[in-house]
Amino acid sequence: MAISSFDTKNPQSKATAPIEIHCVKCESCGFTEECTFSYILRVRERYQGRWICGLCIEAVKDEARRSDTIISTEEALDRHIRFCNEFRASSPLDETVHPISAIGRILRRSLDSPRPLRSDSGSVLPGFQDSISSSV
Repeated sequence: MAISSFDTKNPQSKATAPIEIHCVKCESCGFTEECTFSYILRVRERYQGRWICGLCIEAVKDEARRSDTIISTEEALDRHIRFCNEFRASSPLDETVHPISAIGRILRRSLDSPRPLRSDSGSVLPGFQDSISSSV
């Protein structure tokens, strides 16, 4: 797939060279993203030749920050990959389950669940109710 970009300031200019987009699968969670080749190379340089998705990059950074001792990016990546593998192994009935899919299901459930109703007494600041009543 190739995407062309145009100069928006000079609409008469010709299209620049097409940007090649590649599909690449995260070596940690299995999520697939479409990325430019240069972005794929940058990620692989930072993560010991492995390509990981943006969500796993953030998880690796968090893993390094949460560690009690100072650990390398490689160690944080290894820990995250181990976690993802253990997560998938914990649900042998459905081999297509990935951590990202599970997070998506949790998010959808929380959005679909009914919200608790708030009582009117606690929703207005004290003294503010009087000013609302008098202005109506």
